[in-house]
Amino acid sequence: QVQLVESGGGLVQAGGSLRLSCVASGSIFTIDAMGWYRQAPGKQRELVATITSGGNLNYADSVKGRFTISRDNAKNTAYLQMNRMKPDDTAVYYCNSDVRVSDGGRQFRYWGQGTQVTVSS
Repeated sequence: QVQLVESGGGLVQAGGSLRLSCVASGSIFTIDAMGWYRQAPGKQRELVATITSGGNLNYADSVKGRFTISRDNAKNTAYLQMNRMKPDDTAVYYCNSDVRVSDGGRQFRYWGQGTQVTVSS
């Protein structure tokens, strides 16, 4: 069993910063990729950023230059540093991890429960 727990969400003024953390725990052999998604009220979930085990990065255009995704493989943890935040960043942010529980085994995508981020204007 694998679970992901996000933390670090909260209220912030426009132009401010927040740092989200996502800790994966359970029966984990390796995590191939981790990512952050978000879902704003009335909108569909969208990609924010992803990072592979090798450090390849991908960002949504809307956050490029403002957000930074990183990971600590030893801690099975991903981070999302959010700077110069805008009201449009308001959403529930979800962490996901592509996890293998054995060497060469199947890969499963797990999701956290989400953490609320609210940016006031």
